[in-house]
Amino acid sequence: MSTQPDSTTAHQLTPEELRQQRILVAWLVVGGLVLLAAVVAAVVFLLADPARTATIRDIMVIALAVLMLLIGLTLSILLVQVARLVNMVQNEVRPVLDSANAAVNTLRGTAEFLSENLSEPVIRLNSYLAGFRKVWETVENLRKSF
Repeated sequence: MSTQPDSTTAHQLTPEELRQQRILVAWLVVGGLVLLAAVVAAVVFLLADPARTATIRDIMVIALAVLMLLIGLTLSILLVQVARLVNMVQNEVRPVLDSANAAVNTLRGTAEFLSENLSEPVIRLNSYLAGFRKVWETVENLRKSF
């Protein structure tokens, strides 16, 4: 049998976790009641004086219009910044990437050239020398044995 609990076992809360959970629920209930009381008070306040309600409505309409202007200005600035970013990518980053790609291609060609014209002849020479050394050692061993 495995010593690990299976996934269907309920997690037992520690007393501290239980206390924190109760405090959270209490704060949520209190916050909900305060919000409900504020909504009821606002409705009663607004229904009591229609002239004041009209004034508050006009102020809120003006505030919303100002906010919409600020949002439009912010979106315009964002659009300009995105256009500048695209321009920078096209005119500054892409040439750097192209030159890096050209440098890598040059390096690749250099590596191939060195491989063909330097490494292969050196390896071939080493293999000939190793073969010659073995032949020489064999001749020396034969000479010593006679």
